Amino acid sequence: MWTTGDDLLRQLGALGNPHRLRIVAALRAERTYVSKLARELRISRALLQVHLRKLEAAGLVEASFEVGEDGKTLRFYELTPFSVVLTPETIAAAVPTLTTPDSVQRDGEEGRT
Repeated sequence: MWTTGDDLLRQLGALGNPHRLRIVAALRAERTYVSKLARELRISRALLQVHLRKLEAAGLVEASFEVGEDGKTLRFYELTPFSVVLTPETIAAAVPTLTTPDSVQRDGEEGRT
């Protein structure tokens, strides 16, 4: 659950991408390591890691390192329990906690007359 308007924006932004939604769905089934997840989702590890970092920054996934049987260090990801409840009331409660300037909140209308 988000605690500030900025947290809510991070979570919504992180979930607003089809690759990241697929990652969340895959991690719902089990925690896994990057290479295996990339193969399952049929995307490059580099692209996967970009999306995982965004999800991690939003507090939606967690990473941990483990040493595999072959001695290699593997980075495992798992979902962090979360719930995003959007109602007019929760949005109104989030707005006063936003630190984003008003000019940016208007979707880039900055400087327009």
